[in-house]
Amino acid sequence: METKELIKKVRKIEIKTKGLSNQIFSGEYHSAFKGRGMAFSEVREYAVGDEIRVIDWNVTARFNEPFVKVFEEERELTVMLLVDVSASGMFGTRNQLKRETITELCAVLAFSAVSNNDRIGLVLFSDRIEKFIPPKKGKSHILRIIRELINFEPVGKSTNIGEGLKYFSKMVKKKSIAFVLSDFLVPIDDEKKSDVSEALKIASRKHDVVALKVLDKSDNTLPDIGVAHLFDLETGEGKWVNTSSKKVREGFAAKSKLRDERLRKLFRKTKTDFAEIFTDEGYIKPLMNLFNTRT
Repeated sequence: METKELIKKVRKIEIKTKGLSNQIFSGEYHSAFKGRGMAFSEVREYAVGDEIRVIDWNVTARFNEPFVKVFEEERELTVMLLVDVSASGMFGTRNQLKRETITELCAVLAFSAVSNNDRIGLVLFSDRIEKFIPPKKGKSHILRIIRELINFEPVGKSTNIGEGLKYFSKMVKKKSIAFVLSDFLVPIDDEKKSDVSEALKIASRKHDVVALKVLDKSDNTLPDIGVAHLFDLETGEGKWVNTSSKKVREGFAAKSKLRDERLRKLFRKTKTDFAEIFTDEGYIKPLMNLFNTRT
């Protein structure tokens, strides 16, 4: 992509998502994702209603009148965006591609984080680790992340979410909030331990992991468009399918439902909060619901 076109796209996303972050999400983000704890700030004179346990007895003895300790939340957090850049992200039949929706979501989260003085970093993965940007603060850093999300061309085509999670756990030692953004169109087997389940379990022990599942409606429901040649973007394999067959459409929907049920079960088991976002429905309501359930 030419530089001028890239700058234009970055600016467009910045205007849209920064406004949403400032007007809608910042307060909910602050409430949903807590700091590391309470840190001492100052002492002040005792006031009616203050708890006895916060009285500073040393200062009280020195001045011969009661003083209390004042604490404030240690706000600074590290936020990591783990983004699936595999080929299935370049699919979209309605409003926009899944990857475009993911880019906007990342921008909203990044601007919400920076408004709370948090650091933000990025891991791009496909079936391998494609790129790592260490967490930093500042608007210029966010714009760099947005540029990468718009313009990055991955080497790998398929998806390995477990690889992305394992790399994140290895590289980021400090407790962080990790948003995993993917369509999660990967096999989840109830009977076997998968790379996803094991890596998610390990990451969730130390970090606050949140899954944002971004889908196109056609990922779950096969449209009735007659006989069509359907391609798997990740493997390149294709086959002719009679989408007018009710049996074929019902079989496709049943497989999608089973995959979703297994994924939800995995999220519950690992205590991973998640939201499901469709490319044609917008992400404001799902994000607000996610944030509100954590407060």
